[in-house]
Amino acid sequence: MSKELLKGNVAIAEAAIRAGVEAYFGYPITPQTELLEHMSKRMPELGRVFLQAESEVAAINMVYGAACTGKRVMTSSSSPGISLMQEGMSYIAGSELPCVIVDVMRGGPGLGNILPSQGDYFQVTRSAGHGDFHPIVLAPASVQEAIDFTMLAFDLADQYRHMVLVVTDGQVGQMMEPAELPPMQPVKTEIPDWALSGAVNREPNTISSIYLQAEEEEQYNLHIQRKLRGIAAFEQRSAEYFTDDAELLVIGFGTAGRIAYTAVEEARQNGLKVGLLRPQTLWPFPENRLRALAERISGILVVEMNAGQMLEDVRLAVNGRVPVQFYGRMGGVVPMPDEILGAIRKHYDTAMARM
Repeated sequence: MSKELLKGNVAIAEAAIRAGVEAYFGYPITPQTELLEHMSKRMPELGRVFLQAESEVAAINMVYGAACTGKRVMTSSSSPGISLMQEGMSYIAGSELPCVIVDVMRGGPGLGNILPSQGDYFQVTRSAGHGDFHPIVLAPASVQEAIDFTMLAFDLADQYRHMVLVVTDGQVGQMMEPAELPPMQPVKTEIPDWALSGAVNREPNTISSIYLQAEEEEQYNLHIQRKLRGIAAFEQRSAEYFTDDAELLVIGFGTAGRIAYTAVEEARQNGLKVGLLRPQTLWPFPENRLRALAERISGILVVEMNAGQMLEDVRLAVNGRVPVQFYGRMGGVVPMPDEILGAIRKHYDTAMARM
């Protein structure tokens, strides 16, 4: 494989195609519309289903219906559109259906703006709908990771019969950088036993999220919680840099984590023992690795493009072992490396004083 210059949104779309997605349903919204546009051309060329729905509500319910057949299906949107999809996402979770949803985040709340933000963290990690569930949430920080995580998302969705979100922002979605696309995978031919494929020579299957009796609903919820515990045990992912001797640990995901890397690198050049942990799964959050690191560091600085949402998961994971500080920008403002470096310098001396 050779690298080519790819825009993030286009790279995600082509990665999904090469992962064998058979049906895409979506509605245009900036800053992810190029993803839909790429699908609108490529999917019909390959004899696969592309449908621009009349709304995000319609799109997610089309995903719901198509997922019932056991096919690889997906949609994509940006923050306000993901908000509209919440009920359908909850139905998908309640029916234990595999699918992939891409969220290219933008500034909010409300209609907000089309600039990159990370304000959807709570929306995608705290259930993505009503009820007691979590989707698997992957957070790429580059075009290459966007490709790799999209491929991974379909495999995880099938493996766990579960919803998987690929959550990035307008910065990754719109930027172009060299990346490698994987070979085209064949479209799946096997049909899962649970899928609705026509009851020929077998008893009919039923897929539903409705359990009218409280006890029955509780038992189903307990089943979901057991599955979530299994996912949390095996699917925590993160990347880390300069953590071997770090005294201050910087934590950031996606674009914020990528920019923080530059600041951490410069801090190292200035003699500061700073490391970086970049969560690649927002759920399950990489709490196991963070707890291990918390045993030998003196302070944590969380960097986000929001008011401090992942911050809560960091504090829950370290449980008071070390002080946790925060630096964030909101509304589509992207922090610069020198800003983060300033925050590192501000908190580094405090961390060292705890040694």
